Order: sequence, then structure tokens, then C-alpha cells
Amino acid sequence: MTNQRLLLGATLTYSGNPMQSAWEDAVKIDTQGGVLIENGRIAAVDKGDALRAAHPQAEVTRYADALICPGFVDAHVHYPQTAIIASWGKRLIDWLNTYTFPEEMRLSDPAYAGEIAARYLDLTLAHGTTTVASYCTIHPHSADALFQAAEERGQRIVAGKTCMDHNAPEGLRDTVQSAYDDSKALIERWHGKGRASYAITPRFSPTSTPEQLSALGALWAEHPTCLMQTHLSEQTDEIEWVRDLFPEARDYLDTYEAHGLLGERGLYGHAIHLEPREIDRLAEGGGALVHCPTSNTFIGSGLFDMTGLAARGIPLALATDTGGGSSFSMLRTMAAAYEVGQLRGTPLHAAQLIWLATAGSARSLHLQDHVGSLAEGMEADITVLSLDSTPAIAQRHAAAKDIWESLFATIMMGDDRAIADVWVAGARRGGRA
Repeated sequence: MTNQRLLLGATLTYSGNPMQSAWEDAVKIDTQGGVLIENGRIAAVDKGDALRAAHPQAEVTRYADALICPGFVDAHVHYPQTAIIASWGKRLIDWLNTYTFPEEMRLSDPAYAGEIAARYLDLTLAHGTTTVASYCTIHPHSADALFQAAEERGQRIVAGKTCMDHNAPEGLRDTVQSAYDDSKALIERWHGKGRASYAITPRFSPTSTPEQLSALGALWAEHPTCLMQTHLSEQTDEIEWVRDLFPEARDYLDTYEAHGLLGERGLYGHAIHLEPREIDRLAEGGGALVHCPTSNTFIGSGLFDMTGLAARGIPLALATDTGGGSSFSMLRTMAAAYEVGQLRGTPLHAAQLIWLATAGSARSLHLQDHVGSLAEGMEADITVLSLDSTPAIAQRHAAAKDIWESLFATIMMGDDRAIADVWVAGARRGGRA
């Protein structure tokens, strides 16, 4: 007999994109819902009573004062920065030189890379994150370590060896040829194997020569099902640096476009200070933009124009950007996205925030057919949110007019204590339930 598990409680489902249409039409919560898991996938989503009657043999898990939702998808992280998260007082370039590069050199030790990869995935699973897209270091074994750790946990993973051949310390520079060769070998070893996807990963234009960018563009053309991840227009002084380094470029995005690194499967982190031409090119199908709000405020980058870019139809994702981001929690990241929206005069509803942290990020990673939604046939990556996880949240939950008010309180005040349960490919992997 097939092993079946039935989760009963309030269930969150999507029928559209709440950044493109009214959230009330795109996102629904069934307070008497259920999700049937079978062989690592979601077999059905329906009324709880109907599923119970149709599948009496299923093992039942009930959740009260909780919300069953898709596992969180974190679309831009730096797992090698796990140990330096919440380091004080630097802007981007100083942050890299003072904290990031010295720590990334430590991952030249394969044992340390393995330790940090395991630590990072365990921390994020505890916060309800079931899929991540991560930068590694220049060391190929740092990518192997993360792919292996994710495989051991059954997780969806997107990752790539970071490529840098100048404007970086000697211990963190590769070459044009080694970046190409090492990335190609990792693609052959991991891309499409199990739940792994590879992302070709130039850190950003200032740390790659035009020759390296061209080599990585050629590699992407040879492996078009791979993703490509990098950074774009994070801080104004960074943009000025790019202008100095690439005087022939029309703008920051052009430093990628000119070398074959603009495309539908591209992921461009931050994208705060975009020029009109850049927005036009991205809207023409040039990839997804990843909003990293805790990072943007922590290192003083600026305020991402979520609603303006959504209006142009550009795919959008949400991410912690650990360790420049100050939390491993996608709940905290959603809260920060709300706060950034308030500062821009365009606050997001709870339905939009949680969509961005699940289906929106999954779409940007081209994983929307696998994760990010509770729907029949999807991989059973599920996070169950407690709606009364702390005394402060519980009293707000008790006074809420509806479940959306309760969810918003958990988004704004929740942390890992709000993660009641985590299911990864149908297997229970964490939580407090």
C-alpha cells in the first residue's frame, strides 16, 4: 500500500500573480483545507473533510492556529557568509574587503566548506526555507559541499562556483580559463541531478575582466538550461566604479549584456538604482530581479521599487542575501519588504509578501513546476506557520478579524519559533509541531 500523509488545517493556494492582479483573486486561504502527500509529492489539495473521506488510510497530521503553505524559496544567498552575518557598519565595497573576502578564503579548506554548508542549510530549514539559490566561493569544492549537503537533506538547491579574476584578493581569484573549466565540470556533475540546478556565477562586473565575462557568457550559451546569477546596481558608489571600469558600457546591465550574460534565466540581485534602458531590456525578457530588503537596509543600499518593476511585468523574487542580509528568516525578509514598500508609499499585502517568498521566487528560479505552490503534482515542500508562536503574536492572532490579519502579524513579528513544521519532498525535516 502506498504511504500517504494528510495534513489538515488552513491551506494557502495560488491561482494567479498578486503582483499583477488583485490579491483577493490570486491568493486563497481555505481555513478547513487539507494537503495529501504521496511519494514525496502533493497528490491533492482540497477540503480537509473530503480528503479524509477519500483517503481513510492516510496518516493524519492536524494543525490548529496554523497555516499550511509552500516551503519558502530564498532566491539569492551567500552560504559562505553564514559565520559573518550581522557584522557591523560597512557599505558594500568595505563589507566585501573587511568581512566577506577573508571569510571566503577560509572555505579553501574543504572540511570548513562542508561544515558551513551543513550549518547554513540547517539554519534555513529551521526558518522554513526549503529551496535556496546560493553563491559559493571560487573554490569548486565549496559548490560540491553545498550540493552534497542539500542532497543529504533532500532539498532543492540552486548554486554555483563564484567567478572572480580581478579586483579581489590573490587567494580568491581564478582565471578566465579556470572559471570556465571549473564551472563546466560542476555543471556536468550536478546540474539536473536529483533536485539540483546549476547557476553560472560571476560575482559582479567589477570582479571579472571582460574576458572572463565573455567566457561565462559562452558557457551559458552552451548550457542554456542553467541559470546565471549575479549582482546589479546595488549601491551608487558601486555603479560609479562600474562606469570607471567599463567606460564603453551604456549602463551597468550592459556590462553583462555585451558578454552574453543577459537572458531569461538570469537572476540579478538588488537592482535598486536602475536606468530606464535597463528596465526596458529586463522587461523584454531579460531575466528576474531579486529583492533583498534586509541587506539593502543593513548596508544602506536604497529602496527597491517593487511595485514599479512589477508593473513592467518583470519576474520578481525575494531573498535574504545572507550574510549581507541580517537574518536567515524569510519571515523577517517579508517584513523588511513591507517596510521598504511603506517608505516608498507602496506597502505590500500579506498575500503579496508570501507569494513573493514562495511562488514568485520559484518562478524567478524557473522552478515553478516543482516548488513554490500547494498544487497537485508539485514536490511536497511545505512549511507550516504557527499563527500564535509567541505571546505578542498570540494576542494579536486572538484579536484578528480574519486569517489575513493573523498571517500579517506572524510576518511582521515572527521568527523560527513560528515554524511549526517543515516537510521536504514529503519528509518531515523540522519545526516544533
